[in-house]
Amino acid sequence: MINILVVDDQKHIRDGLQAMLHQFPLELNNIYCAASGMEALILLRKHNIHIVLTDIRMPDMDGLALMAQTKEERIEVEYLIISGYSDFTYAQKAIEFGAKGYLLKPLKREDLQTSLEHVWQEIQTRQALTHNMQHVSRLARETDRKGLQMFMQGALNDEAWILQIQEQTPALWHHYRLCLLREKCWINQPGASSVHSMEAIAYGVFGRQGCICLQHSPYLILAVNAALDPNALPAGLKEGMIDAITVMTDPQQGLKTLPGSYAQLLELYRHSYLFPDLCIILPAHIEHMEQQWQLPYEELYDLFQSVGTDNSGRIAQGISAIFHKNVLQRYHIRYTQQLCGATVQMMEEYEQVIRPYMGEEALDLESLRNLFDYPGMRDYIQALQQQLLRLNQFYFEYKCSYRNSQELNEAIRFIHESYHKPLDLAMVSNHVSLNYAYFSNLFKKNIGKGFAEYLRDVRLDKARRLLAETDHKIVEVAAMVGYENYKSFTRAFRLAMHIQPTEYRQMMRQKGEREVQYHSTYL
Repeated sequence: MINILVVDDQKHIRDGLQAMLHQFPLELNNIYCAASGMEALILLRKHNIHIVLTDIRMPDMDGLALMAQTKEERIEVEYLIISGYSDFTYAQKAIEFGAKGYLLKPLKREDLQTSLEHVWQEIQTRQALTHNMQHVSRLARETDRKGLQMFMQGALNDEAWILQIQEQTPALWHHYRLCLLREKCWINQPGASSVHSMEAIAYGVFGRQGCICLQHSPYLILAVNAALDPNALPAGLKEGMIDAITVMTDPQQGLKTLPGSYAQLLELYRHSYLFPDLCIILPAHIEHMEQQWQLPYEELYDLFQSVGTDNSGRIAQGISAIFHKNVLQRYHIRYTQQLCGATVQMMEEYEQVIRPYMGEEALDLESLRNLFDYPGMRDYIQALQQQLLRLNQFYFEYKCSYRNSQELNEAIRFIHESYHKPLDLAMVSNHVSLNYAYFSNLFKKNIGKGFAEYLRDVRLDKARRLLAETDHKIVEVAAMVGYENYKSFTRAFRLAMHIQPTEYRQMMRQKGEREVQYHSTYL
């Protein structure tokens, strides 16, 4: 859509040109009119005008002065000159200033239309070329960014490419820091990510030559000018009303240091979970952390002694004390990770005891295995407390339900103690001195499944652990969990698990190998 400005000190000429323009088959957007060069200059500064039709001789500021001023102010606009024969010398000067055409008064409709179409076509061609060049430039920048990301992560090491990229912004790579921005948010918090806003603020702080984006997801990573104060970026984010943690490495020299700098950045990022109240994390924050420790097993054991009571407040307080930030901040992040693992393992052991009584209810312990799946440490501790309180509730209900059924509790204990031996309902009922039929009904009513099914589940639960954690042969595992022969064990395992014992062992070993690989890569 074309915006045209008509400039002439005679109103009837302006009105005539405006009427003529409306008759042309052009995609007109707006037609502006001005009676002098000064009035035209005000409109040019205010609106995005593509073409100016102007007389040369006008009071106050003539057409030549208008062209000179817009050129000085770098206002991009094209001129068509309207003049009489006596003004030909002025017209030549206007063309020297860059005017695209010279039209004699009185104007001919066909000449004006042809000139406008020619100029508009030239503008469109230039705009298309500029757009294509910008697109090519964006593609080149994106290719370089992906290459830098691969190099940063250790997947690329081409000497010639490194030198080429470094020469594009030598000042930055000579003295840079890696920076990671993680927006603070609570779990399930609604709202769109501010990653592009954070990137824009970073470019505003460091300038286009002092900042390069290397990664957008799962968090924003930038290379920034190390000469600037590291606190400038957190200040800019705060001014932009973005609540984010800024993680920055030590100053680095040379693009070749990028992979090592990236490793330091990830280390700092993991430690940012220990400092939720800081807006910037620097290497100085973790320099004096202790590298050796002893996990507080006594405190954990004492905490789990409360599981199954009606004192849920003590459990919540115990978790808060064990995971207190003043304790966690003393040690390397591995301490916190190991503490999380030990707590989840104890919860798992407690859950296994009452799992047969939980029916379809279950704890979500898998979600607690990786601290960094959560937005922050507070979110993880909150989730841990919730699961531990659920475990406490299950245990409490279990104890209440069977408080007056000592015989049934003893039967359960006896089954877990003797599952590896030949065992049947008669033997268990005799052990607790109850009538066979009465015990059978009592067991099924309170446990929710028959004796044979419960015994099978106990044996298969033990078998799964042996298959996953030992190298015993399948036939040996079958005997260890109370099955008389290999075939009956594999048939029962397949019916319950929908997978062969050998396949289950292979699956668990592959899972273990993946976890080892993950820990060796990221921890």
